[in-house]
Parts: sequence; structure tokens; C-alpha cells
Amino acid sequence: MILNILIGGEAGQGLVTVGQILAKSLVRSGYSIVVTQSYQSRIRGGHNTFAIRVGTGDVIAPQEPVDLLVALDRDTVTLHRGEVTPDGLVVLDGAVGIDDDSVLKVPFKDLAQERVSNMVALGVVGPLLGLDEELMARTVDDFFGKKDASLAAENHRALAAGTGWAAAHATSRHRLPPASNTPQRLMMNGNEAIALGAISAGLRFHSFYPMTPSTSIGLTLAGQAKRMGLIIEQAEDEIAAINMAIGASFAGAPSMVGTSGGGFALMAEGVSLAAMTETPLVIVVAQRPGPATGLPTRTEQADLEFVLHAGHGEFPRAIFSPGTVEECFHLTRRALELAERYQGPTFVLTDQFLADSYRAVAPFGVENLDTVRAGTGAVKSSPYFRFAITESGVSPRLLSGITEHLVVADSDEHTEDGHITEDLSVRRQMVEKRLRKGEGMRAEVIAPEMEGEASPDLLLISWGSSKGAVQEAASRMRSKGEKVAALHFSQVWPLVPEQFMIHLESARQVVCIEGNATGQLARLIQRETGFQIKEKVRRYDGLPLTPEYIARELNQ
Repeated sequence: MILNILIGGEAGQGLVTVGQILAKSLVRSGYSIVVTQSYQSRIRGGHNTFAIRVGTGDVIAPQEPVDLLVALDRDTVTLHRGEVTPDGLVVLDGAVGIDDDSVLKVPFKDLAQERVSNMVALGVVGPLLGLDEELMARTVDDFFGKKDASLAAENHRALAAGTGWAAAHATSRHRLPPASNTPQRLMMNGNEAIALGAISAGLRFHSFYPMTPSTSIGLTLAGQAKRMGLIIEQAEDEIAAINMAIGASFAGAPSMVGTSGGGFALMAEGVSLAAMTETPLVIVVAQRPGPATGLPTRTEQADLEFVLHAGHGEFPRAIFSPGTVEECFHLTRRALELAERYQGPTFVLTDQFLADSYRAVAPFGVENLDTVRAGTGAVKSSPYFRFAITESGVSPRLLSGITEHLVVADSDEHTEDGHITEDLSVRRQMVEKRLRKGEGMRAEVIAPEMEGEASPDLLLISWGSSKGAVQEAASRMRSKGEKVAALHFSQVWPLVPEQFMIHLESARQVVCIEGNATGQLARLIQRETGFQIKEKVRRYDGLPLTPEYIARELNQ
């Protein structure tokens, strides 16, 4: 059984608080979830939603039809009533003049003060789903803490009032079956997983300028800074942020910066500086719709080509595009490892949907994970050549001030010992040396994940956060007897045709599904392989891809 719960209201009404506590209670009860947050770029007011798709089995994608609509204001009913399924239920304030069999009118004002009416709503929803009241109460305490005893008591009274009222008035048709034999899992969103993956890989420095939807990466790291020995710097702008990180990495601290498209535009020169000085750096770009400010709190996958080509000059890079919270953790680790191994910039490309999407994830086993170590150890030869020309393109890297050797670096073209040069023959050698590092990166590319049988009638291609929606759309079509497969790219650069061309060429029909208007991955595949993907499903209205949207676009 899978249900889709949509909580709607204005910013400032506490709907995110209700959503997070309810989602965590569901995870603690053993259920799988996918959370989709939709919010306007306003501190107060404006229509916001917090959707939780929940089930006893694996839940991998958002859903459009709503089974349980929790309306904290009238606009929520007006905007989303049409999405409620025939057997669905609308929970709303009894003061709203709407009456029919699908409506459960709750007297919020009679049950608690207005400032804790969101706790009443939480109390009502719990019994509808069959959640344990004590578990929910403990989750409320964990969320708010217990420092303010009077506030805790008020929250508990409001929760109990909602639970008691629901027990007497609610139906049981949306009660979830018990989740049995489910191992303990964590509730985590994409940005939190990126932060924790970076810490597990040995991150020591993170700089950022706050920009939705990347900001919570820095906030999560800041929350762990003292415990984990991290330096977290909120810079005055994105130019300062990337240059701080380059400086920290040059000094030997594995470093990362987080931003979104508009902020990354300011970082482009710094990307080139990291490449020329061969300094390891991870850059997380959490995509949102542009151009310019665009829709700052919505989602899109439109910065692939921008990130691929950002920074003047020619140099290698790797770009990862996680499709799940687990991939956010592991691919961030891999980005830090590759940045150190090949001494240059690597990228993690995510978006608002995945950044804010909570999931139930198994605890990561971190005990035996390796961490990156800056530098390559001792160098016996003297003088030391920081940019020694090697077969792999990777030069011995010593840290300044650690040994008796002089470490010289410059943003100009330079000789092997790091000094500025205008010798054009040296220039040619250095360009070729840096590009050879790309051959090593290419040898370590993660192959796309194929799901479904070989030689399908229809092959659906995805990258990044669209993974779950595409895989579920393919699964639904297979359940109807159709021969459909899904191919997901969790690394979008470099592309290695030998890894995936057999899948493209053996399918009768290939469709690329992307959250942008121009089909950027499809165009990149054609550029690198000559294979033209003529059919595309594209979404660029600021909302995430869903199985229903994909089915409509495919005329299923």
C-alpha cells in the first residue's frame, strides 16, 4: 500500500514542521518515504506544500494524485481539491464552509490555541494513518528539544487533543498496514547526505555564500564543525567563497564549495584557477530555474552544459549527478577522491527537488571508509617540480611549508617548477600534461545503471534526480506487458560510449527524459557518440518529474 499525503498552507503556518515530524514518525515506524517540498520565495504568506509519499515497500518517486490532503488554509483546498483521488480525504478547519463526504472538518480553534494548531493537525493525521501516539510525541520532543518545558507541554496537549478528536471522528480507510521486519533507517535529504558524504571522505574546509537550494549543505556542515574539526566559512560573495576554498586546499585541507547557478556564474574564473594551479576542489551546484534569479525555490536540470563548459581554457573535469539520497552521499565522496587524485575541480550536480527531498535511508557504514589525504608524500629529487610532466599528467604534490622544498604555483602558464613562462613549447607540453589527467578520469567513470531486459522496445534515459520517476514509469509500463527499460546516468561527464552505446543501439525506441527545455544530456550524447535521440520528455515549469507526467508525455 502506498499513500500520497499533501500538507498545504501559507509560509509561517508551520506546515514544514508538521511535515518533517510526520515524515520522521513514518520512518521510525518502518515505512519508506519520498518527500517533495514546494515553496514560494517568501518568508511569510504564499502557498506552500509538503508532500509525503509513503508505503511499506520501496518508494522511489513523487506522485501527483493525493490520497490525504491536509489543508491548513482555504487556498489549499481550492488549488488541490482536483488532485484528490476518488477515495481520498480532505482534512481542513471546521470554520471553512465546505461540506461533503470526502471532507473531515476539524474544530482547530476549539482544540488548541492558534499558534499550535499545526500540532493539532499532526495529532489528527496520526490516527488516520495508524501511527503510535507515543512515538509521535517522542518525535515532537526530539524535533523541538526539551529546553522549554512550557512549550513542550503545550505541544503535547495540542497533539493529544488532535489525536483524541480523530479517534472519535475519523475513518480508518487510510490506515497503513504495519511495517514488519524493517531495519532501522534514517530520515535524510539530499543536501544532508552530500554534507555527510563529504565529512566521511575527509573534508576539512567548506565555504559558501547562502543561495537556495544549496545553503543547507553549509548549515549541515556547520552543525558538525566542532565535533568533526571542520572550518566552515560563510563568505561575503561567491567569488570569495571559491577562492577561499582553493586557498584552503592548496594548504592541504580537502575543500568544497556549495552554490546554485547564479552563484556558480561568479565562480567560473575560480574553476579555471583550480585547474591551472592543479588544486583539488569539489563544487556542488544545486540547480534551480534560471536565467538570472528565475524561480529561486523551484527545481530544474538546466545547468549541465553550463557546468561542463564553465571556466576558460581547456582542462579535464568530472561531473556527478546523484539520483538518490544514497548517491548524494557516495558520489560526493567519490568527487573528493577524484579531485585529490587528479588535482583539479570535480562537480556534484544536484537540484532543489533532491536537495529538499527526505527519504528513509539505511545508516551508512562509515567505519571502514577511506579518507582523502592531501599531498603525495616525500619527494626525493631536488629541486622539486610541482608541475613535473608525467605520463599520467598527475604531478607529485607537496604542501607548502611541510618539507624543505619550495612549492611554487601561479595562475599564469608555468614551467615544471611553477615559475611563469611564455615559452610556447612549454605551453604546449603543459596543456597536454593537464589533459592527460582526463584519461585517468575517463578510466574511472561510473557506468550508467541499466534496469530492465536487454533490447527493449522502449528505452528511457535519465540523469540526476529524475531517476526514481523514470524507473517507476518504466516499471508501470512493464506491469502492462510492455518491454521497457531505463538507463540512468549518475555521472554525466566524462561520457564513455563503450559503457552504454550497446543499450541505445539495441532498443527500438529511445527517449531521453530531462528537467530542462532543450534536452541537454541528449544533445551531449549526440555530440560524443553521433547517436541522435530524437524523442524527448522535458519538464521546465519548476516542478519535479513524476511517473504521471512522464506517462502523459509518452501518451501512455
